[in-house]
Amino acid sequence: MSRDPAASHAPVHDRQNRSRTITLVGAGLTGPLLAISLAQRGFPVQIFERRPDMRRTRASAGRSINLAVSTRGIHALRQASLWDQMSRIIIPMKGRMMHSRTGELTFQPYGKNDAEVINSISRADLNVALMNAAEAQGVTIHFGERCTGIDWTTGAARFRNDETGRETTVNSEVVIGTDGSASAIRQDMKKLGRLHFSQEHLDYGYKELTIAAGPGGKHLLEPNALHIWPRGAYMLIALPNIDGTFACILFLPFEGPESFANLDTGEKAAHFFAERFADALPLMPQLRENYSGNPTGSMVTVKCAPWQMDGKVLLLGDSAHAIVPFFGQGMNCAFEDCTVFLELLDGHGPNWAKLFQEFEQARKPNTDAIADMALENFIEMRDRVADPRFLFRKKAELALEAKYPRHFVPKYAMVTFHRVPYSVAFSRGKIQDRLLAALCDPISRIEDLDWKKADHLIHRDLIPLETL
Repeated sequence: MSRDPAASHAPVHDRQNRSRTITLVGAGLTGPLLAISLAQRGFPVQIFERRPDMRRTRASAGRSINLAVSTRGIHALRQASLWDQMSRIIIPMKGRMMHSRTGELTFQPYGKNDAEVINSISRADLNVALMNAAEAQGVTIHFGERCTGIDWTTGAARFRNDETGRETTVNSEVVIGTDGSASAIRQDMKKLGRLHFSQEHLDYGYKELTIAAGPGGKHLLEPNALHIWPRGAYMLIALPNIDGTFACILFLPFEGPESFANLDTGEKAAHFFAERFADALPLMPQLRENYSGNPTGSMVTVKCAPWQMDGKVLLLGDSAHAIVPFFGQGMNCAFEDCTVFLELLDGHGPNWAKLFQEFEQARKPNTDAIADMALENFIEMRDRVADPRFLFRKKAELALEAKYPRHFVPKYAMVTFHRVPYSVAFSRGKIQDRLLAALCDPISRIEDLDWKKADHLIHRDLIPLETL
């Protein structure tokens, strides 16, 4: 439901010093969302973005992987009074549709009912909507401005215009880096020698492809599902678009017999699809051209600490904690950063040094947890979703949740359909995996679940979720 931002964000503390601007670096998804919410609270905000304005230039192919918006992201968008307008550019996905090598389909629902869905949305469409909304709130976005560093004495940010070469120093009250996994702000923080930093590249890459729309813009596959072709060492996935197409992503090792190194032409890719993804190939008339023309992307997990320096500069979103995409939580996690940041701001006011420290303390254990869960989920999507024993466990999870809704909530549901801290979902997920093994390994039918044993184990090992 829409809310009046002025009423929603009434002042809760003294806001005298409003002449000084908050500078955000990066106009991807997180920067504009945070800017909107700060502007709604009366802060003057400007954003500097190294890329040209995507609303006026054609985006490069193969860099627009669809996103899955779920509860955490929806909450942040609602808080900024934006979710209602997103309904025209999303498609709900109720579960995974697995495609076997011989074309059989198996559907696995994501949640316990049709209300528990994730929503496919085009990254580009969402980015445009957020930038438009930010400008409507009075936020100025400067495009083609590459951040070249921070003056750590004053906190001023330096920029160079990519077109003219003009260099600018921008003084602000604070600078917040929302400039993604390759963050220029974070790179400059590293030069101070005070940043603990780890970067783990996955030995898999991805390439974006497209399933064409049918006549009249009709979807040629079930539109309300995320489609997966799991093949053990690699996989293809497809998310629906509102124009009837599907955004497909092929995940392959960089090296090896079946890899991007070996499949180095569109023709080779077409032969590979004919053997491995036979039911998808007829739906992809532009496969050869897409495969040859679109870049091969890489995936990285970034962890670092601290996220802030002296109350002057803060990292937020992927610049602080990039994760791989296999839990569909990268954007949702970054948007939840905005939620937590704004809750602290509303509670304590712009005491930036204190706020930045508390924000990092609150978020880092949770962003570390979702980074680890995202890597685990890659194995699940690639290897296990076609395993009958895995699918049986998923049915058992839903049966246990139905009987013990306060105690047993599947890890996927905790992450995706609740706002349970990621670290809690991670630790409870491990306990629940042990319980499932004890209950499911001896049987092969739900009807044979030992409910007396389940009752004992669940009440022994799990406290009600709402008490945490």
